[in-house]
Amino acid sequence: MAGMAVDPPPFYCPIESAIHPDAEEVERRALAWIDRSGLCRSEGERARHAGTRSAEFYARFAPHADPDRLWIAACWVYWGFAFDDARCDEGPFAADPAAFATMAFSVQRALEAPGRLHCADSYAAAVHEIGELFRTAAGPVQNRRFQHAHRAWLTGVQWQIGNRATSRMPDLDDYLSMRLLAAGGGPTYAMLEIANNIDVPDREMDSPAVRALTEMAMMVASLDNDHHSHIRETGRRQTQQNIVNVLVAHHRYSPHQAVDEAIALRDAVLERFLGLRDRVLPRASSPLRHYLTDLGHGIRGNIEWALRAPRYHSPDGVAATSRARIPAQTDTSHWTGTPRTSRQDPRRLPSIAWWWNELAF
Repeated sequence: MAGMAVDPPPFYCPIESAIHPDAEEVERRALAWIDRSGLCRSEGERARHAGTRSAEFYARFAPHADPDRLWIAACWVYWGFAFDDARCDEGPFAADPAAFATMAFSVQRALEAPGRLHCADSYAAAVHEIGELFRTAAGPVQNRRFQHAHRAWLTGVQWQIGNRATSRMPDLDDYLSMRLLAAGGGPTYAMLEIANNIDVPDREMDSPAVRALTEMAMMVASLDNDHHSHIRETGRRQTQQNIVNVLVAHHRYSPHQAVDEAIALRDAVLERFLGLRDRVLPRASSPLRHYLTDLGHGIRGNIEWALRAPRYHSPDGVAATSRARIPAQTDTSHWTGTPRTSRQDPRRLPSIAWWWNELAF
């Protein structure tokens, strides 16, 4: 099953393309931080980190952010991809849940602990520095939300590693629950408040409707990434836990049917996201309107970034040519105006069915 090919589909995404005008300067500053961070032990590692194009990634999520906050968020994205490759997908922790837990939560503590801190682990030291930069740039509520989302991400990765260690293929509902956490969407979207210097009131951020919108944005991006990453992960034998393989294993779909069904399920979530967001926006505060708009930018930007990133299109994650300028948007051939219809009614999946309830705001 690990060798099945999944071709990138045209994406249904009726959300406007956007990118921060200072994306290239943000990239320069973030890569300079990477060079100082101690994470690059060789020129090859440095090239792979650069090949994630993490600054472009986050410049599409937060196209109107404060540049002095945006570059810090981009540093975390670079760090996150490096950590994911070295500690989550490969290496001695990737199939050892207990060892991963010990390592990951020491890293989490390094993020949370303010002030001077000695860290023997280079990943812990780097994320501690990012935490200090965030504490300088943003308030305690914004930082607390990011830290809690970061901890949830590491918990999801441990769940994923536990499945790998026991050769367990989760069923569809379990997979969606796990993927919602393990894909890293939580901390990525939590940084929107920090990068934009906004503070969404608790009564809005914690409302069922906004919680659902945040989770739906995370889920759409996570399922899109299942398609983006398949070529790269096939070469590294990392595709066991993928939406396509879950549908093949538990629903007896052919690979082609599984791809169609995965896209249709994703489209159903996006349709619900768009409808619920339209209902909430007229009554939202200015910070929440900014946040909800950038949830959409993240969905669209994640696709546009991944269609170009060497991380997904080069076997070693390194660009084959010199760095090109960042385009505002991708070619129209990558998009479709029509969502697919799913045979799997998402309202019958317990982990996400509540998104379709009458949600309070």
